Amino acid sequence: MTRNTNDVLAVASQSGPTVTFFDAVDLRRLDVLEVPSEPHELCFDPVRRRLYATITYRSGYYHAHAGRAHELVVIDPDRRRILDVVDLAPERAPHGIALDPSGGLLWVSVEAHGAEEGALVALDADSLKPVRRLPVGAPGPHWFTLTPDGSRAYSANKEAPFLSVVDIASGAPAGRIEVPGSEGIAASRDGRYVYAAAPKGDFTITRPVPDAGVRVIDTATGAVVRTHRTDGPVFPVHVTATDLVLAGELRMRAGGAAPGEQAPGLLHVYGRDGGELGRVEVGAFPLTITSSPDGRYGYAAAVSSSTVTVVDLPRLEAVATLHVDRAGEPGAHGLAYIPSPAA
Repeated sequence: MTRNTNDVLAVASQSGPTVTFFDAVDLRRLDVLEVPSEPHELCFDPVRRRLYATITYRSGYYHAHAGRAHELVVIDPDRRRILDVVDLAPERAPHGIALDPSGGLLWVSVEAHGAEEGALVALDADSLKPVRRLPVGAPGPHWFTLTPDGSRAYSANKEAPFLSVVDIASGAPAGRIEVPGSEGIAASRDGRYVYAAAPKGDFTITRPVPDAGVRVIDTATGAVVRTHRTDGPVFPVHVTATDLVLAGELRMRAGGAAPGEQAPGLLHVYGRDGGELGRVEVGAFPLTITSSPDGRYGYAAAVSSSTVTVVDLPRLEAVATLHVDRAGEPGAHGLAYIPSPAA
């Protein structure tokens, strides 16, 4: 699928709280929709033409917030209006979100609450009613990925020294893969590999982080077969339609030791053979990455600069910067590429 006129890029601002819509071709700002606090990730359902936003905290961020939220906002991306706000209680802090390959289930990661450990919760994609809950054996699953055949889920767990593997058909644990507390995660298009960012990110470290980067995991054996090394911690990981692996590295300013003191981040681009093709400077603190359906452009949302950097991937060049809310204020987080209804 290639880019088409009337394709849209949606960007969630967690501190807005808003979802901003841009024309994906000429990059004009089309609309800004106010949503409940505090939206984190977005997911587009092409069958029902719905856009979903997870509401994760009342304010703040992981481990520094004013309470865990429990809502899912349902948006009409064509009319740019809210259709519904689904209460997921008693679940807390929904964050990662993905439609399964069949299109019948919408999966959401939730943090531990009460006696319940962190889990992946499946909603019926039509009714948005919870139908399954798969514990991951860790308190803080944040991002997760599904294999292309929908048979397994891999959960990145901030607070646990492993990735959780879950057999979706049975709901049973299917293994643990030892990595330090992890961040972003993505599966290759053929399902042979899972890419996980580790160790868990830290805002305060200004020196190189030992063993930081993206672990490449063979899904057949569960073994880490290589690591794409970076100096700073990696948060988002994404796989494009052309099998490029994109990773966003956090960098701190000299003397910086708190959120908001980040230097411009780096988008690392890795090829099919595992080699790094190049890196491109993006906004401060990249948190989410997506790409166009043809794999030509990558989009890196950076929360501290509240920007989205548009990167021409074949040329390894930043071609535009989109500003979400007011420039310089924190916000930009979740991303979704929405093809035109005519596509």
